[in-house]
Amino acid sequence: MPPAAVQILAFALALLGVLGAAVATLLPNWKVSVNVWSSVMTPISQMQGLWMDCVWYSSGVFSCTMKSSMLSLPAHLQTTRITMVLCCLVALLGLCLGSLGLKCTRWGGSRRAKGRSAVAAGGCFVLASLLCLVPASWFTNEVISAFLTTDLPDSSKYQPGGALCVTFVSAGFLLAAGVIFCLSCPGQGTGRPGGTAGDPGRAAVHADERRRRELQPRGEEPKPRQHKTVHLQLEEPKDIRDSYSLQEYV
Repeated sequence: MPPAAVQILAFALALLGVLGAAVATLLPNWKVSVNVWSSVMTPISQMQGLWMDCVWYSSGVFSCTMKSSMLSLPAHLQTTRITMVLCCLVALLGLCLGSLGLKCTRWGGSRRAKGRSAVAAGGCFVLASLLCLVPASWFTNEVISAFLTTDLPDSSKYQPGGALCVTFVSAGFLLAAGVIFCLSCPGQGTGRPGGTAGDPGRAAVHADERRRRELQPRGEEPKPRQHKTVHLQLEEPKDIRDSYSLQEYV
């Protein structure tokens, strides 16, 4: 089981991954236009995101338009929407389970229960990483393929934007946190099949036995313990026997 400092680092990476995935879902620059215009009233940059399309004019005006119709969107955009929302939800569930599985906290139950919570949190983080990485890769492939294969003018071509970079970094953070939490297997590190972590008395007995074997010289058999028995002989009080003798004479 990893130490508490490593678990705290993994929890911090997972928190950064969740925040990055949520921010990337809302950002409008999943793909940006290639051509930059020089006129005052023409747009400098056009950006398209999962939920809105934005235009930035050279005069400093920034306007956005929401994508109201979901059925008119392409398949890769609809899939990316759904998977990114699921990624955020699963990662939030992983954060809740990860807080229970941290060794530095008092809540969460016993050591074995904390280990199981940490493993469940690691599974959630790995799943969230896949839900974040797969649609981002598909979206990037669609943008690059449209840029290279179409005969459209440069003003209608797009390239991957900064939101995709944030998505890939967030997926890496979630994957690293998930792997670290998955190493928190319950029962790991016990020397015997049954384990002595849950019984302090048995652990102390085994430690004492191991220490005595280490102090024993090599080549010498440990002597069996000899159990001594003490026999107590009870004598009758003298006054009782004297009273018996007086009764005989009387």
